Amino acid sequence: MIAVRCGGHSIPGLSTCDDGIVIDLSRMRSVEVDPERRVARISGGSLLGDLDGAAQEHGLVCPVGVVSHTGVAGLTLGGGMGRLQRKHGLTIDNLLAVELVMADGRLVRASEDEHPELFWGLRGAGSNFGIATSFEFRLHPLDHAVTYGTVTHPLGRARELAALWRELAENGPDELFLSFGVTNEEEAYVTALHSGLPDLAERDLTGLRAFGPPTSDSIKAMTYLETQHLADESQEWGHRFYMKSAFLPALPDEAVDVLVDHAPRAPDSSECGFSTWAWGRRIADVPEDGTAFTGRNAAAWLAAEAMWDDPALDEQCRSWAREALADLAPFASDGRYVNDVAEVGADLARTVYGDAKYERLVALKREWDPDNVFRLNQNIQP
Repeated sequence: MIAVRCGGHSIPGLSTCDDGIVIDLSRMRSVEVDPERRVARISGGSLLGDLDGAAQEHGLVCPVGVVSHTGVAGLTLGGGMGRLQRKHGLTIDNLLAVELVMADGRLVRASEDEHPELFWGLRGAGSNFGIATSFEFRLHPLDHAVTYGTVTHPLGRARELAALWRELAENGPDELFLSFGVTNEEEAYVTALHSGLPDLAERDLTGLRAFGPPTSDSIKAMTYLETQHLADESQEWGHRFYMKSAFLPALPDEAVDVLVDHAPRAPDSSECGFSTWAWGRRIADVPEDGTAFTGRNAAAWLAAEAMWDDPALDEQCRSWAREALADLAPFASDGRYVNDVAEVGADLARTVYGDAKYERLVALKREWDPDNVFRLNQNIQP
């Protein structure tokens, strides 16, 4: 059995194994940026912080996740959500090429021009086909301060705040990232990142900040790199964690009521809540069948997340998230974000990608890994 480890953020623990071999890429950390071409080439063990830091030295960014010690490889091969996604798409939408070591030892480069079908599968189901040793990404200009922060309100105002979130998501600019959620501390919130110039951000966030009075308002100008490190400590190693997510075609009031109902039920001594990220724009510009990733037509991504430290709370916290997502199932659309799937099991990947894409991925698996050497993942059965 072979496990491949980069940042080690695999939620179901698939970056390690017992009675097998762990191929640890963590020493392969390097980033080369070509500012003229706006391209970054990074090695397979690099972390998001490595890519962010090197790109920002030239006033450039690649849309990636929100915890800097996450591995670039795992995030990318599953899709890659982040705060710049409405402006610049998912991480895979900015992927130009991947180099992999295949199960038979071959070194293969995949891109739109080289092994394009493999490149299609790598963008959303990539952990199934080989060990990614390097990536090339398209970069975008971002050489000024961004505006970031959260406004919170009592849980009783969740419906009103969700309505404001919907209006901003529909009518706001592509530069505006928006997350709506509720917590087990009985608060509702909207988090925003505006990647446009500060004066435009002030204009576009006026309605959100005037909706009040808020319990708190932390929105302010800061560097992009600051925002990319804000969650590092809270998501540091040592905590117990579980999540379950779904794509939604909309966030109606009835779905908000489910969140409000479940949030206070979370176990004591845990940090639990729901987060709903606005989708669409650049993500939806890529055709649904353009990559293996499934869920581009959604209006939102919603997750129940639980973090705790006491092992005695394991089943309670996991059950809390599972029960909440079961009650949200009537509001969900097809597909799942594979990086969030905490369970493992036969045919689970079919629920992630849908029948048509799954069968296309099976054909790829039979071509590139017929013996299923790389099976510690949401596995495509050859």
